[in-house]
Amino acid sequence: MSDGYVKSEVLNGVATVTFHHPKSNSLPGHILRAMADAINTCGQDASVRAIVLRSEGDKAFCAGASFDELVSINDAETGLAFFSGFAHVINAIRKAPVLVIGRIHAHTVGGGVGLACAMDIAYAHEKASARLSELAIGIGPFVVGPAVERKVGTGTFGLLSASPALRREADWCVQRGMYAETFPTIEALDARIDAHTKELATYSPEAMAELKKVMWKGTEDWDQLLIERAMISGRLVLSDFTREAIAKFKAAVAKG
Repeated sequence: MSDGYVKSEVLNGVATVTFHHPKSNSLPGHILRAMADAINTCGQDASVRAIVLRSEGDKAFCAGASFDELVSINDAETGLAFFSGFAHVINAIRKAPVLVIGRIHAHTVGGGVGLACAMDIAYAHEKASARLSELAIGIGPFVVGPAVERKVGTGTFGLLSASPALRREADWCVQRGMYAETFPTIEALDARIDAHTKELATYSPEAMAELKKVMWKGTEDWDQLLIERAMISGRLVLSDFTREAIAKFKAAVAKG
């Protein structure tokens, strides 16, 4: 548990997949694999009518890729395996025959922005800022890029990618389509998600499955595309630039 976990439960037709990591809900490979497996399992459960993806804690929704794991990558094959984890989570969301609702309770960074954009609908707290940070450490948002671009458009994706130091406020994210709606309190956020998922649980599963296909039309090549993008990130993470950037960040955090 000290290295994080993923858990899931199904109640009254609604599956809730929860992830946690003690370092601001960052994502090491085992968390990514478990998250993809949990979403796939829930999607295959005939009793499930909606899936909620959330994280625990009161800080970040997701801090993106685990820096500890990034610095441990020492060859392109290992890099591909790690970044493919993001591809598998996004594709699990895409292929689930029910709507996946995101609960973005706090700020999200890097791969966490990709997760938020991969959600069919993302509800957020009004303080849930977003920052697409990858370029600052020499990688670039290659794997999550298709999900972000699909949700916010090419121009906004480019702006987010090219301004990795800038946090975008939640209202900005709503205006660009990343979030569907924001709420002033966690209680209000949870109430909206609870009401919407209960509503979805009353609808035809066949109709929702067909709707999901329509919503994701044009992404049929993502099984291959996202792995190709993972290869790019897996190569770039080996650069001296990335090693030095991560070392500087970790040193700054250690100093407080």
